[in-house]
Amino acid sequence: MSTAIVETINVTREIAWLPWAVSYFFLIGLSCGAFLLSLPGVLLQRPGWEAISRLALLAALVCGLTAPVALLADLHQPGRFWHFYAYFTPSSWMSWGAFFIPVYLGGLLVYAWLAFRPLLAEHGRSGGRLARLAALLACGGLESRRALIGAAALAFAGAALVALYTGAELMVVRARPLWHTPLLPVQLAITALAGAVGLTLLLKRLAGDADASATARLARTLVATQCAALAVGALWLLLGLGGLSAVHAEALAEVAPSANWQLAALWAAGATVATLLLAWKRPASGVLIGLLALHSAWMMRWSIFIGGQEVPKTGAGYYSYQLPLGPEGLMGIVGTAGLWVFVFILLTTVLPLDRLATRTRSSH
Repeated sequence: MSTAIVETINVTREIAWLPWAVSYFFLIGLSCGAFLLSLPGVLLQRPGWEAISRLALLAALVCGLTAPVALLADLHQPGRFWHFYAYFTPSSWMSWGAFFIPVYLGGLLVYAWLAFRPLLAEHGRSGGRLARLAALLACGGLESRRALIGAAALAFAGAALVALYTGAELMVVRARPLWHTPLLPVQLAITALAGAVGLTLLLKRLAGDADASATARLARTLVATQCAALAVGALWLLLGLGGLSAVHAEALAEVAPSANWQLAALWAAGATVATLLLAWKRPASGVLIGLLALHSAWMMRWSIFIGGQEVPKTGAGYYSYQLPLGPEGLMGIVGTAGLWVFVFILLTTVLPLDRLATRTRSSH
């Protein structure tokens, strides 16, 4: 009787977090970052920030309303989202996130409504498209400073909780040293703010706002975020190369031999430096630096989420991931982008983009 011996060298596993998850983390990060950009002009009423902050608030709304749809799609069976509420698990950051997201979105919606009421009332009196609906939503169009502050505080608390849970959700995965680092949530927050600045620059150009001083102000903010991103990246590399942190050294040892990871690291560093230099030397090139900032924010999340799952928890070599063309791949990304465009068109039909970019706040 002969005996067959089978030796298993490595087992390839399918990734668990699909591109839907990347889209969610990208959009919710942009929303939280754009919300922060809305505070100087809308809440604090700082001169020169009015149009910037209103456009940023629009960006926060569009991204915030689109992001949960991508998250539901990533559950594979979206109908089971209610399990997070019916079977709450205190030890799970994902379970906490199911409560943090409604807090943020609820606060953001109330904050945006209070901030945009005067603009909605103006549009309602103009007789333009959907003017009657705008007047109805304005509810008189009166400003309520105390209510605005309260809604902003609620949205800020929700944004902080969302940022905490999205970073911690990765950081707690001890089996993946690339994720299990306290610097990862910091880098996610920095790139989210940079992407929000980039998106605001694009909306500013789309609205036809030619205010060079506002563009320069956003460019300076972008320079600061890029400097911070480079500093955090350099610190991560120093901790890994110097052996000052075991988890950083292990993460670096996992990805350093990969040519794909080497290329991704060089690309990320190059894109960050290019964005920094353009924003510093040529702040008027708002569209280009805006696109570069969005690119960097997306690439960072794609590399960490998808690329991180290509590193096996056990075994040798790397898993190979090919982006499928169906709904769990390219079409899912395109579909999320299409939903973003739909929400953007819907909101800017009720509240025209030019009103956000050109109206000067009156005193009350």
